[in-house]
Amino acid sequence: MRPHIIFRYVGIVLLFNGFFLSVAAIISFCHHQSDFLPLLYSAAITILFGIFPLIYVPSSSQINNNEGLVIVVSSWLLSCLIGILPYILYGGEFTLVNAWFESVSGFTTTGSSILTNIEVLPFGLLFWRAATHWIGGIGIIVFVLAVIPAIGQASMLLSRSEISPLARKNFQYRTRKILKILLFVYLSLTFLETILLTFCGMGVFDAITHSFATIATGGFSTKNASIAYFDNTAIELVIIVFMVLSGLHFGILYATASGKIREMWESGVVRFYIGTMLAGVILVALYIHGTIFEKWAEALRHAAFQVVSLGTSTGFATTDTGSWPAFTIIILIYFTLQCACSGSTSGGIKVERMLLFWKFVRTKIKKLKYPKAVVSLKMDNSFVPEDVVTTSLLFITLYLAVVFLSTLLLTAMGVDILSAFSGTAACMGNVGPGFGMFSSLANYSQLPEAGKVVLTVVMLLGRLEIFGLILFLSAGSWK
Repeated sequence: MRPHIIFRYVGIVLLFNGFFLSVAAIISFCHHQSDFLPLLYSAAITILFGIFPLIYVPSSSQINNNEGLVIVVSSWLLSCLIGILPYILYGGEFTLVNAWFESVSGFTTTGSSILTNIEVLPFGLLFWRAATHWIGGIGIIVFVLAVIPAIGQASMLLSRSEISPLARKNFQYRTRKILKILLFVYLSLTFLETILLTFCGMGVFDAITHSFATIATGGFSTKNASIAYFDNTAIELVIIVFMVLSGLHFGILYATASGKIREMWESGVVRFYIGTMLAGVILVALYIHGTIFEKWAEALRHAAFQVVSLGTSTGFATTDTGSWPAFTIIILIYFTLQCACSGSTSGGIKVERMLLFWKFVRTKIKKLKYPKAVVSLKMDNSFVPEDVVTTSLLFITLYLAVVFLSTLLLTAMGVDILSAFSGTAACMGNVGPGFGMFSSLANYSQLPEAGKVVLTVVMLLGRLEIFGLILFLSAGSWK
């Protein structure tokens, strides 16, 4: 590998982060708030480290697979690292570990927070906090590749490391076109939701930051009570719609917007995604009606919001789910594990892998019943290669193994089993809230320092879909 080439591309990513830090500093300056200097210093440091490789390292569009992977993972890790600068310089609740936790949670779009009082943060830090979601939502590398044409052929290798094979499956375009589609859909959804939230009565600043968090399926709010603070059904409906849209494959959204509406309804993945969420909403509403909420309208309102919020890995909340019946908690944990579609900003195992798993089980049962039959596994009328099935099943196995081992570590630190399991599943799926001490209107401030470090690793594993981080850590053994 050529370290100088890696430094050059990572430098571009740092400049991208530096731009958003600069915007946050300008917002702080306009409001005459105390976070101006922390944000200004952070922006200056980030831009300085980002610009040096561009000056001293010559441009190269030829990179190999290993270099592409290292560039992508290094970009994520360094973005999380520079993300702690404004928090540390500001102080308050932000110790080193807390700042690292908040930064990783932001960039991985997890939305878990260590803050006990979000509303005391100045506007600049609140914007930066939301911006880390928006930057990380579609992928740092995707942004860079889509807006900097000079990268040239290197975009193909970098996008392979950033966009999972399942996400690329429904894109029938060249790499450059795919990146532009992703960026177009992302920007369009963000702009449209901001307008609608403002129309429904949310302030402009809150509308922008909550749109950042919704489209990135992140969940950072500017309010301690999350969306419950607004107590506005219209706002909740808008956010529900955009959470569902952000959980869909962006290629399908683009095709639908281009007039190919049938592609969405003919997709088995979309039907499974919408169908399971509708079933979850109905089941949860049935169990919380009469026990938590007296009126059907209230039960459906909160059931729909919480199921969609966790089922898309967003993590917003309109009520505290900690007191809900055990049956509903199990359903919500299922959605915490599954989440939404590949090719979206969602985390989790992904709908495609879950659907592939159930189809695999069905084909194996048929094979047991009819040993001589030739049973093929198909999705959306296409045969699924055996290596894709194997890789997906391996991913699910590793995913659940990480959740189990991390739960074990947290329980060894004194965390109760429900909090440990749900919190780990939420961080692995980049969902945010769990249950117990990490319920929807709570936070992760009570977690031991070592536990916070463990969960940041879990967040990164979830965001990089396990294999990326494992390969990066084993880079020393590459030939």
